[in-house]
Amino acid sequence: MSLEVSVVVRYRKAVTYGVHALLAALEASDAECELRYGTTPEETAAEIAASRADRVLVLWSFYSPDAEAMAAELATVRSLADGPHVLHIAGGVHATAEPQHVLDSGWDLAGIGEGESTIVSLVAALREGSELTTVPGLAVRDHDGVALRTRPAPQLPLDAHRSFPQVRRHVGPIELTRGCRYTCRFCQTPFMFGGQFRHRSVASVVEHVRGMREFGLKDVRFITPTSLSYGSQGPDPDLDAVEELLSSVKDELPGNGRIFFGSFPSEVRPEHVSPESMRMLKKYVANDNIIIGAQSGSDRILAASGRGHGAGPVRDAVRIAVEHGFRPNVDFMFGMPGEDADDQADSLRLADDLVELGARIHTHTFMPLPGTPWRDADPAFIPVETMRRLDRLAQRGEAYGHWRRQAEHSTRLAETAKAYPRRARRRRTGD
Repeated sequence: MSLEVSVVVRYRKAVTYGVHALLAALEASDAECELRYGTTPEETAAEIAASRADRVLVLWSFYSPDAEAMAAELATVRSLADGPHVLHIAGGVHATAEPQHVLDSGWDLAGIGEGESTIVSLVAALREGSELTTVPGLAVRDHDGVALRTRPAPQLPLDAHRSFPQVRRHVGPIELTRGCRYTCRFCQTPFMFGGQFRHRSVASVVEHVRGMREFGLKDVRFITPTSLSYGSQGPDPDLDAVEELLSSVKDELPGNGRIFFGSFPSEVRPEHVSPESMRMLKKYVANDNIIIGAQSGSDRILAASGRGHGAGPVRDAVRIAVEHGFRPNVDFMFGMPGEDADDQADSLRLADDLVELGARIHTHTFMPLPGTPWRDADPAFIPVETMRRLDRLAQRGEAYGHWRRQAEHSTRLAETAKAYPRRARRRRTGD
C-alpha cells in the first residue's frame, strides 16, 4: 500500500524560478502528492501541522548568502511543527556545493545538482517506503553524521522539463539556457549546471508562450547566463538563432505582447554587443535597457577572474548600446581577490566614463561563493575612499546595488569556507 505524501514548499520570491521548475517536474510526472505553500516560517509550520499525510517533505531553496538566515527559519519551523514523518530538504547551488554545511545546519537532506529528476524520484521513494539512498542527487547523513552522497542525478536536455508548471500563479521567466562556457572564477553557474550551454529549443519556448497566452499573459522574459549566446556553443553569437527565437515568440504573442531580452533576469556579454546585435534586438524587444557584465575596469583583474574580455570591449559595448537606444546597466564587482588600489582606481575611472556615455552602474562586492574556484580566496580590502566614490555615484542616481550588504555576506561566507575545507573527502553510496 502506498503512503500519502505531502510536499510543503517554503515559497520565497527570491528563489521562485528553481522551485517552479521542480513543481513542473512533479506535474509532468503525475506524482501523487499534495502540494502546500508557506510564504513565512509560521505559515510553513502551519501547513506542516495541517497535513494529514503519512510523510511530509518540506522544500527549501536558497542562495549561499542566505544560508544562515534560512537555517534560523528552519529552526523556527521545527520549533512550531515537527515530527518523525517530516523531512526537510534544501536544494539549489549552496546545497550542491556545501551539503555537509546544509546537513549540519539542520536539514535532513541536501539536493545535489539539478533537482527535477531528484524530486520526482524522492516523492516516489517516500510513497513506496524505499530507502532514500536509492534516490539520485541527494546527500543524507551517514551513521556518523558525515554527508553521504547518492549517485548523481542526470543532466538532461533542457526540453525534458518545463520552466514552470501549467498553473497561472507559478508562471515566470522561461529558462532559455543552462550551463555556461565562460567559467568566471567567481560564478556558481558553471559549477551547478556545467561548462557547456544547453539551450531550450524554439519549439519548447513557443509552447511555454502559448500556455502563457492562454492565461491572458502578454509579457515574456527569459533566464539565461548570457542572452546573445542562445543557439551557440562557442564564443561568438549566433544572431540568426537569436532572431529565430525572438521572431517565433513575437508571432505567438498578441499584438500588445512584449518581449524582454537582455534585461533582468539575464544579461549580455560586452563583446556580444555590436551594431548588428543591437539593431536586431530593437526589432523585437520592449526593454529600453540591457544589462552588461563588466565586473572590473582592470585588465589584470579581468584576466585573473577568467572573464575572457578586457575593459575596452565594455566601453565599446556601452557606446554601441546607447547609440541604438538602450540604457546599459553595467555590473561592477569590487574586492575581487588580488585587487589593489590601482585596480580599483581603474574600475572607478571606467565607471565614470560609462556614466558619461549614458550608463548606470550596478555595484557588487565580491563574495567567495561555494563551488567556485575562488571559494577559498580572501576578498580584497575596499578602502573608505572607494566606498565614498560608490556612494556619490548612487546619490546622483548613476549607480545602484546592495554592495554593502554583500560585503557582510562575504565575511560570513569566508568564515564558512574555513570551517568546511574543500579538501575534505566526499563519501558516496557504494564507497
